[in-house]
Order: sequence, then structure tokens, then C-alpha cells
Amino acid sequence: MKGLVWLAAMLGAGCGGASHTQTTELTVSVAASLQNTVEELKSRYERAYSHTKLSLNFGASGMLAQQVDQGAPADVFFSAAAKPMDTLEAKGLILPDTRRDLLRNEVVLVAPQGTTVPSSFQGLADRRVKLIALGEPETVPAGDYGRQVLTTFGVWETLQPKLVLAKDVRQVLTYVETGEADAGIVYATDARESGKVRVAAVAPENSHQPVLYPVAVIKGSRHVAAARAFILFLEQPQSRGVFTRHGFTLVAP
Repeated sequence: MKGLVWLAAMLGAGCGGASHTQTTELTVSVAASLQNTVEELKSRYERAYSHTKLSLNFGASGMLAQQVDQGAPADVFFSAAAKPMDTLEAKGLILPDTRRDLLRNEVVLVAPQGTTVPSSFQGLADRRVKLIALGEPETVPAGDYGRQVLTTFGVWETLQPKLVLAKDVRQVLTYVETGEADAGIVYATDARESGKVRVAAVAPENSHQPVLYPVAVIKGSRHVAAARAFILFLEQPQSRGVFTRHGFTLVAP
């Protein structure tokens, strides 16, 4: 209850002592794999706190971090991997005390519904698999995790000619859903929300780095108080319930 009282007070204050009649707009840069979940949370948040509006910027976490580094306006960054957040923290571009690891996810191999090949990551080498969708490993965390998995199974180099690189994990899913790719590597939550793909394999935990979703306030934010309060909102039981319903695993507070 104490946390909820503090949250209401912080949101009521807005930023810089704004009155209740003024609207604070928070720009939140969010990993593409969180789109459906955070859009639902946005609706709940704005219904509860009408004086604060969220402007959501979805994309690959690495690309979003680059945007922040280049001075793009943002108040909160919600990443699908630690690496982009680490990069911003090393450059002094986030408020370190606001950083939280909120969620976990799994890496899965998907294929169009009704197919039987592939049935494993090693099976991607099968000649019947022509094209494999993967997020650009340098900017898309799911692509980086996918590269790690394929390297662990010893097929990364072999599969190079088959790879179709995508701008984010949502595009990977679309390629597989439409049959433009025979397989793709996404998160378990992406596969869960699609009725057009099947999960062919789940990557073992020891085949890649842990899939963690950190969130933090950007140091250059003009609305630091409201940004901090939004992160607290994400940690509340109601918000955590939304995350779990969408298939994410919670990191213990």
C-alpha cells in the first residue's frame, strides 16, 4: 500500500511541480517483443492517471539504444536484453539507480503451422529448409540470442546462405506467418500470440545468455519524477499480472 501511495503522489506531481490540469507526456522506448503487452499497460495506465500520457516508440532494442545515444528524446528505455542497456549505462545515459530487471523470456524456433520440418535447431540444415528469418544480430537481441543458439549447436556458419535478416523480432514472426521464411527464431511470447506458427523447438537455457528485460530512466529525461513513477507502476501486482498473462516470466523484486 505504501508503494501505491507513493506512486500516486509521484504521478500527481508530474514533473517539476506541474498542476493537475497539465498533462505530462512520457516517451517510452520499448523492445518490439513487448508491443502487445505494453500497449495494454498503456491503456490501463492512462485510465488510472489521466494527467500523464505515454508516447510509445517500439523497435529493436539495439536500435532504440542507438537513438538514445544520438540524442533522440526518451524518458524510459525498456530493453529485451542487458547489452543495449549496459551500453547506455557505460556512457552515463541512464540513471543507474532506476535500472531494474523485470522479465525473462525463452528463445524458440518457429515454423508455419501445418509444416513438419524443421523439428530442431540442427534440423535447419535440412535442404528442405530454404530460408530462415533472424533478427539482425547486431541490433536485435532475439537475433543475437539466435546466433548464440546456432553457434552452440554448431550450425551458425553452415546456415549463413539461408538467413534472411529482419529489423526486429516482429518482422521475423511476420516472415514465418506469411510463409516467406520456412523457419525463424523469436521469443516464446511472440509465438504464443500468433495463431499462424508452431513452436518447433525451445532453445536450452545453456545455449544462450539469459533473456532479461531491463528498464531504466534516461538521464536526459525532462520528466524524471514521472518516469520513475512509471517504472514503479510496471512493478505493481496488476502490471505484473499483465506480463504473466502474455507469457513472460517475472524476475523476483
